Amino acid sequence: MKRIVKALGRFGGWKRAGSVVALCVATAMALPAQTLTTLVNFGYYPAGSTPVAPMVQGSDGYLYGTAYAGGNGGGTVFKMTPAGALTTLYRFCSAGSPCSDGTRPGALALAASGEFYGTTEFGGGSGNGGTVFKITADGTLTTLYSFCSQSGCPDGEQPKAALVQAAHGDFYGTTWGGGSANSGTVFRITESGRLTTLYNFCSRSKCSDGKNPAGLVLAADGNLYGTTADGAPTSGGTIFRITAGGALTTLYSFCGNGCMDGQGPNWLVQAADGDLYGTSVGGGAGDGTVFRITLGGTLTTLHSFCTQNGCKDGEGPNGIVQAADGNFYGTTYVGGTDKSYGTIFKITPSGTLTTLHVFHGGDGAEPAAGLVQATNGEFYGTTEFGGTSSVCKLAVTCGTVFSLTVP
Repeated sequence: MKRIVKALGRFGGWKRAGSVVALCVATAMALPAQTLTTLVNFGYYPAGSTPVAPMVQGSDGYLYGTAYAGGNGGGTVFKMTPAGALTTLYRFCSAGSPCSDGTRPGALALAASGEFYGTTEFGGGSGNGGTVFKITADGTLTTLYSFCSQSGCPDGEQPKAALVQAAHGDFYGTTWGGGSANSGTVFRITESGRLTTLYNFCSRSKCSDGKNPAGLVLAADGNLYGTTADGAPTSGGTIFRITAGGALTTLYSFCGNGCMDGQGPNWLVQAADGDLYGTSVGGGAGDGTVFRITLGGTLTTLHSFCTQNGCKDGEGPNGIVQAADGNFYGTTYVGGTDKSYGTIFKITPSGTLTTLHVFHGGDGAEPAAGLVQATNGEFYGTTEFGGTSSVCKLAVTCGTVFSLTVP
């Protein structure tokens, strides 16, 4: 559990009146004929190491991602063919200390222009509060904004989650810390880099609005939805809705009834049925949950992890993605075997969970990010550790990129 909490801290109770919390502990089943292929074994330099963010597919068919460390020491941006040929596009901290271009990049977002926008957790020209950047498909990087530009970081610091672009072209994102209460913010930033802070977390009594937000999702109703990892009276985290103008509504507070509803929610995804689906890194009947929540705030727990002997269904789930078949696919940071190297799972909208793959170290260990389904139908993801690079051992930060074929 300590490793799970540590992973949540690096990235991105009370039952709400009228909410219905239904625990549906599903049985995890082994499904044969899943094919996992390790495509990249990171080795620190030159490609980087420790990929901890989900990848995104570009309009050119390549997969784009980031490595949290390695390269020149500050992490990298890379692109990869679906077959696994990797090209390093950019190495952060390229000019040396104080890393004005940023360090420790997070997930990328594909813009309507075809370029990619992202954040770095640290570094920047104004100090060490992190940055927002733009990068082209050929690796030309532009730093758009440096956080913590004023004393006390009123504009926020440590942006960890991916940005989301609205129809009008602006991007929305969150910072883990900083703001008026040093508990994180929601911000809007234009394509040219003009930033506006929309909300400061922990601005309500006892942090009932939450603190330390994860990423946002732009829903079909035009509002943004997100989660906070902490805050609320029981420190279980929250789910919130925020308008484009910055009006925030707390929809749900976790950790009710002994945290059986979950604790520490990750980012959300809006499914084809209009509801939001997500995971919590802790709580439930074991170590984490998968849940569904309506836009009105009614939450249902679909699965609790680590409910089997040896946590064969995994523990500490990351974010999930809805695939073309209508089911959700995701990873767990640990669990699956006695050595606890993590899993890949499928879960139906009704909560039936199937373990698709258990990591063993040589094929990667401890996936810290969710999956992406590419246009070829295959799933792609990363592991924070493991692999077979000659310069790394399992306990050292290297990691892998893999593909998973699901018949």
